[in-house]
Amino acid sequence: MIPIQPRSLLRHAVVAATAAVLLPLAQAQAPADWPQHPVTVVMTFPAGSGVDVVARTLQEPLGKVLGQPVVIDYKPGAAGNIASEYVARARPDGYTVVFGTAATHGSNAALYKKMSFDVETDFVPVTPILDVSNVLTINPDVINVKTLKEFVEVVKANPGKFNYASTGNGTGTHMAFAEFNSRLGLNMAHVPYKGGPEAMTAVLKGETCCIMNQVQTVLTQYKAGKVRLLGVTTAKRVAAIQEVPTIAESGLPGAGGFDSSTWFALFAPKGTDPKVVARLNGAVRTVLETPEIRGKLESAGNTIRIETPEQFRQTVHANRAKWADVVKAANVTID
Repeated sequence: MIPIQPRSLLRHAVVAATAAVLLPLAQAQAPADWPQHPVTVVMTFPAGSGVDVVARTLQEPLGKVLGQPVVIDYKPGAAGNIASEYVARARPDGYTVVFGTAATHGSNAALYKKMSFDVETDFVPVTPILDVSNVLTINPDVINVKTLKEFVEVVKANPGKFNYASTGNGTGTHMAFAEFNSRLGLNMAHVPYKGGPEAMTAVLKGETCCIMNQVQTVLTQYKAGKVRLLGVTTAKRVAAIQEVPTIAESGLPGAGGFDSSTWFALFAPKGTDPKVVARLNGAVRTVLETPEIRGKLESAGNTIRIETPEQFRQTVHANRAKWADVVKAANVTID
């Protein structure tokens, strides 16, 4: 027998101790019968926002498919960065995921000079949920126009007079308007609010003239005749408001090919076991393909998006690059 030197004994002890710690952790990350307890979805924006409406729609049916309750935990602020950072630092066991958007995991990377996490390398893209159309929504008592062409003419004739609202710095509603202003050469001031409800209230009160808000959040006020809709930000018209043209259809200089939609999605911390990711991706897909859920989401102006985790990873990467170009062209920065 070859004697083991003291240094070798120490090395063997360290390796054994490390294995003893890491093996249970690895097993805990992806048990065969995951999930064994409730799954928490951390919300990037406040209650009543567009993401909250969608999350609440999916909450109960997703819990039934998973066999465990789905808990919603609100951590809004900093255009979703607070919630995103929280989940980036969470244990990668599949029990804590973040409800992200094309803003939180796309444009924020270009907008914020200092971020404590990377929107791609610190997360595993689990699944997209849907594409969301924004629509240019105006208060006719503040700016009394009926078409997008008239809107642009009035704003250009009054540079700096009109303010637009958003659901927060760096959000999809902010970035859609920033891209719109940049491409059409408009001079409008941005007024950020803490979320969708506050931003819409500001428009209704006349504090700002307009907002590019999600279709689902303006439908009620639109049907009540309190606001006008001038153009959707997507490449195609939205079924829920088929009568409203796209911005690209206006034919205005700079509007050609305009497509500034956003998506909602789930992300897990890096290191989450691929089997857990696949399980959660499949569960969300099952829920989205349910006729009742699909009909409810689509009637609100959304488009269901189905992708595998790998396909969605490519979407996230392309989206990040797209918004980096937009941010640069619009000269928008947030400290």
